[in-house]
Amino acid sequence: MRTLLVGLRVTDPDRSRAFYRALGYTVVGTVPDTPFGTLTMLQLPDDPFVTVELVHDPARPVTETGGLNHLAIKTDDLHATIATLAAHGIQADPARPTAGPDEPLVTMVRDPDGYLIELGPTKPACRTVPNQPTNRSSGHPLLKSSAVIPSACPSGHWTSSIR
Repeated sequence: MRTLLVGLRVTDPDRSRAFYRALGYTVVGTVPDTPFGTLTMLQLPDDPFVTVELVHDPARPVTETGGLNHLAIKTDDLHATIATLAAHGIQADPARPTAGPDEPLVTMVRDPDGYLIELGPTKPACRTVPNQPTNRSSGHPLLKSSAVIPSACPSGHWTSSIR
């Protein structure tokens, strides 16, 4: 299985398209009059398919974004991305380490509707996270836990605290 995309409800589609274009997305299509509203499909240059769908329904403006914690986007040059956003009038938080001083730098920015977006490195840090709940019958973790992205970690560096 694979996650295909996330659909974000937006209040002003023109403003949202401009914001996501500044992040590097390309509009690859629009589908009007769906049961959800008008859909705008967005894709980053290195993504093989659409990964963000802007959903606009004038009858349902965005009043709260609390159901989604954040969207994470990798960038090869965080400082250049922050500068590009600034050139478009978009203020990102200062770059900071993800955990300790030797960890990769990340920044956070909010889109026009208030969705939190994390911008960070191509290869996240490999680290162990605390024990996670398991399925009582199988013993398998309910959550993928032991690293940010296991495939980005060198062999042997991805360790599990689940036994």
